[in-house]
Amino acid sequence: MHMPIRPILSSLRHHRLTAALLLLQVALTCAIAINALFLIHGRIERINTATGIAEEEISLVSVRGLNPDANPLAQQDSDLAALRAIPGVTTAVAVGSTLPLSGGSNDYGSCADQASVDQAIALSSMDNIPGCVQPTYYEGSPGFVQALGAHLVAGRDFNADEYGNSPSVGIVTRSLAQRLWPGQTAIGKVIHGGGQLTVVGVIDDVLRPQLRDASVDHLVTLWPQRPDGLTARYLLRSTAQDRPRVLAAAAAALAKSGPLRLQPDDGQRTFSEVRRKYFQRDSTMVGLLLAATCGLLFVTALGIGGLANFWVAQRTRQIGIRRAIGATRGDILRHFQTENFLIVSAGVVLGALLALLLNQWLMGRYELPRLPLAYLPVGAFALWLLGQIAVFGPARRAAAIPPAVATRST
Repeated sequence: MHMPIRPILSSLRHHRLTAALLLLQVALTCAIAINALFLIHGRIERINTATGIAEEEISLVSVRGLNPDANPLAQQDSDLAALRAIPGVTTAVAVGSTLPLSGGSNDYGSCADQASVDQAIALSSMDNIPGCVQPTYYEGSPGFVQALGAHLVAGRDFNADEYGNSPSVGIVTRSLAQRLWPGQTAIGKVIHGGGQLTVVGVIDDVLRPQLRDASVDHLVTLWPQRPDGLTARYLLRSTAQDRPRVLAAAAAALAKSGPLRLQPDDGQRTFSEVRRKYFQRDSTMVGLLLAATCGLLFVTALGIGGLANFWVAQRTRQIGIRRAIGATRGDILRHFQTENFLIVSAGVVLGALLALLLNQWLMGRYELPRLPLAYLPVGAFALWLLGQIAVFGPARRAAAIPPAVATRST
């Protein structure tokens, strides 16, 4: 049944102030909710970023030596033998201080050719120099690539005799290969920088220790260098369900494997815990944004419902007259729903403009990305639905007013 709009607009003109306040509330809610939804989606995508390694099977254990004159590589061999003897451990290797999401930094300037290196040296910067980037370097003992669970897509793994203090070969991620030699095969190419590394393999993308920007987050090089510091860090592979047992057994094995050494309180962790710690602030931010958005939507729903109840009380006599001259309950129900839809629609239009302006401000202040226009209809639909749900109760009560009772109201 067609619902005439003109009487509804005429009714709203008699309640300009309250309608304007509700419209403004809807507009502000729309603007804030759309941007909050955009931020939440971005944070969730960040939290779910794939590392490119077998993180569900990885555990990390570290131990700190007390004797600066000890032979770290000999002790490392003894430790690895003890760790590999633990039931359930499929692989154990020594690793450097940086791994995906570890939060550290081990970056070196790298260029595709010597001419680019010379240009970077002349300018004292690698910024905006084609063919030059600053990838992260991960180091580990023999078996490092397999222990990480990195997927080799071209070339080969490191040979045992290539591990040393001055590596001459490297394995790069697919993204780094494309940045240095776009459209070319990376195998056999030479990375120029502080030294020269010949690329012997390419792996699927692996994440850096710290997320920066999608364009550089997977620029990683693996090199065959055994860590030799006083603090030894070991990466263990096992099934996910075996990790707690493996960590406990690893701590006991390292205590017996050599002289007295310190085991830090946070020295035994699964990679799941590493991920959880790294994204803790993002998870907290998602929770806060969700709570704030839900609270704002709830307050808006209360405002819509409260105003509808107020209007029902004010229009009791008018509703009774309409019922007496033949209006059905459905007519009254549709009247209030249409009235709400018009107010919310006006608020959504204003809110969409405010959402874009708010996003522009956030882009300039916090370097956030541009708000995709697809979020606007999502926000509009959510507020339309919220408005219809909030007004449904008061509209039903209005539709249930008997004509006789209404006409006796003054």
